[in-house]
Amino acid sequence: MDPPLQFSSPQNPNPNPNHNVFLDPTSDSIPNLLQNPIHYLSFSVPKKRRRGRSQRNPASFRLPPLTTLPTAANPSPSASDEIIFINKEPKTEALIALTAGFPADSLTEEEIDAAVLPVIGGIEQVNYTLIRNHIIAKWRENVSNWVSKKTFLDYIPPHYHSLLDSAYNYLVSHGYINFGVASSIKERVPAEASRPAVIVVGAGLAGLAAARQLLRFGFKVTVLEGRKRAGGRVYTKKMEGGNRMCAAADLGGSVLTGTLGNPLGIVARQLGELLHKVRDKCPLYCVNGMPVDPDMDVKVESAFNRLLDKASRLRQLMGEVSVDVSLGAALETFSQVYKDAVSDEEMNLFNWHLANLEYANAGLLSNLSLAFWDQDDPYDMGGDHCFLPGGNGKLVQALSENVPILYEKTVHMIRYSGDGVQVTAGSQVFEGDMALCTVPLGVLKKGFIKFIPELPQRKLDGIKRLGFGLLNKVAMLFPHVFWEMDLDTFGHLSDDPSRRGEFFLFYSYVTVAGGPLLIALVAGEAAHKFESMPPTDAVTRVLQILKGIYEPKGITVPEPIQTVCTRWGSDPFCFGSYSNVAVGASGDDYDILAESVGDGRLFFAGEATTRRYPATMHGAFLSGLREAANMAHHDNIRTLKMKVDKAPSNAHSCASLLADLFREPDIEFGSFSVIFARKNTDPKSPAILRVTFNEARKKCHEVAKQDQQHSNKLLFQQLQSHFNQQQQLHVYTLLSRQQVIDLREVRGGDEMRLNYLCEKLGVKLVGRKGLGMNADSIIDSIKAERGNRKPVSTSLALKPGVSSKLKAAGIMKRKLVRRAKVVRKSNGSINVRSAIKVSEEVKITNQVLPDVPVSGSNQNDLTNS
Repeated sequence: MDPPLQFSSPQNPNPNPNHNVFLDPTSDSIPNLLQNPIHYLSFSVPKKRRRGRSQRNPASFRLPPLTTLPTAANPSPSASDEIIFINKEPKTEALIALTAGFPADSLTEEEIDAAVLPVIGGIEQVNYTLIRNHIIAKWRENVSNWVSKKTFLDYIPPHYHSLLDSAYNYLVSHGYINFGVASSIKERVPAEASRPAVIVVGAGLAGLAAARQLLRFGFKVTVLEGRKRAGGRVYTKKMEGGNRMCAAADLGGSVLTGTLGNPLGIVARQLGELLHKVRDKCPLYCVNGMPVDPDMDVKVESAFNRLLDKASRLRQLMGEVSVDVSLGAALETFSQVYKDAVSDEEMNLFNWHLANLEYANAGLLSNLSLAFWDQDDPYDMGGDHCFLPGGNGKLVQALSENVPILYEKTVHMIRYSGDGVQVTAGSQVFEGDMALCTVPLGVLKKGFIKFIPELPQRKLDGIKRLGFGLLNKVAMLFPHVFWEMDLDTFGHLSDDPSRRGEFFLFYSYVTVAGGPLLIALVAGEAAHKFESMPPTDAVTRVLQILKGIYEPKGITVPEPIQTVCTRWGSDPFCFGSYSNVAVGASGDDYDILAESVGDGRLFFAGEATTRRYPATMHGAFLSGLREAANMAHHDNIRTLKMKVDKAPSNAHSCASLLADLFREPDIEFGSFSVIFARKNTDPKSPAILRVTFNEARKKCHEVAKQDQQHSNKLLFQQLQSHFNQQQQLHVYTLLSRQQVIDLREVRGGDEMRLNYLCEKLGVKLVGRKGLGMNADSIIDSIKAERGNRKPVSTSLALKPGVSSKLKAAGIMKRKLVRRAKVVRKSNGSINVRSAIKVSEEVKITNQVLPDVPVSGSNQNDLTNS
C-alpha cells in the first residue's frame, strides 16, 4: 500500500523550493556519487516517526576524511600483497552496495546461507566484498545493459576468478543486478521453458517480480490473479472530466521511497521516466483554517520527538515486558505529564503528529508494539522520495508485459506435498512443481485460502501476531488549481482526537498527474470509520476543510469534476493496506511468514514477508526476486536428487529449528553456546557449537568508549557500524563433547577461546548451511530428546524469536544485517593479521564436515553469459 513519506535533510534544502525537481533517468541512481563521493559521506537517517513532513533535526552520521582505506595508491601495510585493487574508489562502491542492502565489507546472512565463501572472515572475504561491490556499482552505471561476467575478467586477476564467479552468480540469481524491464534483460528470457511448471498466486508487485525472474530462469510460469487487473494494492486510476480534463491518481501505493537503492527507481530509469522529488515544504493549518504558528509548530514537534525518545528508552528499561506493551500506551503515559501545561491548539497539533505516526504504520498506536514498531528503520535505502509522473501503473504495466496472467481467478485452495502443488480457483485446478503465494497478509488473516495440509503452527501464529493496518484516500480532480503550486503536501488539524487522522494530510499531484489533482489521506481510527462513510459526506467534509483554508485568502474553491473514495479495508483481495508490528509481534514474524513449507514446494512473498522493507512497494518487489531465487535453488536440489531432511527443508526452517534449540543451550560460556543429546555422554559424541558476535552485548560504558573511537575506524567499519550497531551473527561448527569441555576451560575470554578453536583445533566456522547434511541426524536426535521435556516458559514459547531478541539489555528495536566476522580485536575492530592467520590455518586443518553446495549445475545456466 502507500509507503509513507520521508524527506531529505533540511540542512541540504533544494536551492529553489518553487522548482519542480525531477531526477534524470539517464544519471546514476546515486546522483553524482561517482564524481563526488565525499558529498555523500554525510546524510540523514530517516526515521519512521517522521513521514508527512520534513525533518527539522534528522538523525545523521558523518564520516571523517577517508584516508585509511586501502587503495592502489595507498595499500594497507598489513595486507598489501593480498587485498585486490579493482579501482581507485572502493569507498564509493561500498556506499552504492550499502544502498542495495549489503554491508560495506562483510556478508549478509543470505550470502552466508548461499555459501558464497568456504570460510567466513579473513582476506578472502575482504576481496569477495570488494568484487561484489564493484559488480553492483558497475551495473548501476547503466541499468539498461546486461552486465556480463566477461566484463570483469580482464582486470580481476585469474586467481580471484573463483570469487568473481561466486559474487556474480549470487547477485544475478538473487536479483540484485540484471533485473527489470530493459530490452537487454527481456532478451534473456528463453523461448521455451526448460524447467518445471510453477504457479504464482497474485499479480501484485511481488508476484510480477517473481514471475519475470522465473521466466528468465526457464520455468513455465502461470500467474493467477483474482482481480481484473494486475498491480494489487498498486492501482493508478485515470480520472476524467469535461474539456478533456484528466489525471492519473494513485489510489494505492504512490511514493517511491529511498531512491538511492530502490529497485523500482531502477525500473523507472529503464523506462526512461523522470521522477519528481517530493518537496519538503509542508505547511499545517489549524481547525479554523489559519496557518499554525511557526514557533508553536517547532515547540510541539520537538516535544513529540522527545516523547518518542523517552518511549525508546522506556522499552530498554522494561526488557521483555515491552513486547506486550503498545507504543500508544507509552506515549499516553508521557503525554499526561504535559496535558495541563499546553493549550488546545498545541494538543491538536500533537494529535496531528500522532495521526502522522499512524499513517506511517497503517495502524492504531494502541495496537503497535512498543518494542519493535520501528524495527525496519535501519534498512531505509536513503535518498529522495519521489512520485512517478503518470502514476505507478506504468511500472505495473511494464512488469506485467509478456507475463502469462490469468485474471479473475480467485484462489481458494492450495494443496501441497512432496510431489508438487495443486492450486484451485473456482472450478479449475492448476498443477505445478511449486507455487508462490503472494496474497496480502489481510487475506491470510481472514483464512480465505485453505491450505492442505494446514500451514505449520508457527506460521499461523506469525500471521496472527503481525498487524495489518488501513489507509484510505479521497482523490479529487478539480477544474483548475487553486492551491499553491510550490507544495506537494500540506496538513490540517482536528479538534477531535478520535478523528485526528481524518483528512489530516493532502497530496498535490498537479505536477505529476497531468491535471489538477488533490488526494486527502485518512489514517488511524478515522480510516476504519471512513469505510462506512457515504462518499458524498466524505467529499463534503474535505471541501469544507479546503474552503476553510483558502476562502479566507480570497480564493474560491471550486466543486471537483470527479471524486473517488477508496475502501481498502473492504476489498476482498486485501482487507487492508499494509503490515505493521503489532503488540506481541516482532521482526521475526516477517521472517516466519517468508518461510517456505512442504519440502520446498510452497513459497511466500509480499511486503509482509520482508522484515527489512515491510509496508513498501519495493519491499514487495524485492520479496518476489528473493523467492524466485529460493524456488530455483530448490529445483536445483531436486534436479541433483540431493537428499534434503524434511524438518530443516530450507534455509528458513533450518534457521528456525537451530534457533529454537539454542534458546535452551546445554552449555554457555561467553559468546559460545553448545547443544548436544544428553543421553549420549561419550566424550567423543558430537555436539553443535554456536558462536555469537553481537556488538550490542557490551556494557553501556564500553559502548560509549567505542563511540569515542568511532572516528578512528576504517570506512567499511564506519558504514557498517551505522546500520549494524546492534547486529547479531551466528556461526557454527561441530565438535566432540570433550572438545567443548576443553574449550570452556580456556582462559582469557572469547578472543582466546576463538584463537584456540581456530588455531589449536583447526576447525572452520560456517553458516548454518555449512554444517552439512550429516549434522541433520544430530539436530534430529536433540530435537527428539527435547521433545520429551516440559517447556521452561509457556509465555515466551508463544512468541518465537522474542527471547533471543531481547536477551541482551538494551536491544529492543531491531535485528540487523549480520556482519560475517570471526576475528576481532577487543574493541570490535577487525584484526587483519589475525584474520589472515586464521584464514590460512582453517585451510590446513578441517575437522568438520564439508559445506553443502547450495546451487546445482543449473546455476551457471542462469547466470553465465
